Amino acid sequence: MTQVLSNGPTTTTAPAPSFGSQIADPAPLGLAAFALTTFILSVFNAGLLPKSAEVVILGVALFYGGLAQLFAGMWEFVKGNTFGALAFSSYGAFWMSFWYLVAHSGLTKADAPQGIGIFLLAWTIFSAYMTFVTHKISGLLFILFSVLMVTFSLLTIGAFFSAPLITNIGGYFGIVTAFIAWYASFAGVHNGTIKTSVLPTWPR
Repeated sequence: MTQVLSNGPTTTTAPAPSFGSQIADPAPLGLAAFALTTFILSVFNAGLLPKSAEVVILGVALFYGGLAQLFAGMWEFVKGNTFGALAFSSYGAFWMSFWYLVAHSGLTKADAPQGIGIFLLAWTIFSAYMTFVTHKISGLLFILFSVLMVTFSLLTIGAFFSAPLITNIGGYFGIVTAFIAWYASFAGVHNGTIKTSVLPTWPR
């Protein structure tokens, strides 16, 4: 049996980059948008600023908490991150729907407790099963979503029962949620920029 050997130059073909691998990590953007918007609203929910000034949240809710997070979610789809895509797209939609609820819903004072209560309850349920998923991803995300779930639970109770004190407590939990999300955003952009995991996120 004759074996033919080729002495010519050989070429190796590098594997093609995966779809979406060339775009930046959208998670720090989504987390920053979530943190900042949550912080502003939670300050009012905690009763630290008068309700009459709460209108300042509307523009931030629509453009930063809403659109920026929605874009982050779409980019997570491109990168193949199912959890990030679902979380950022959904909470982006939450902030846009919040903007509409406050600016255009026309809820009467009598209907507001039930209307806002069921709105917040639905998001509490969503946050609960997302919290369950995070324990397989990151210790930091698990803490973030656990505090967020408590925040939504307290705001739901406060809305249904027209209990300002419970809403105030929920506001303080929301402030804590915002700072945890800010830390997660900071860790993501810092570690991603210097290519070293200096700030811990406790991955699983």
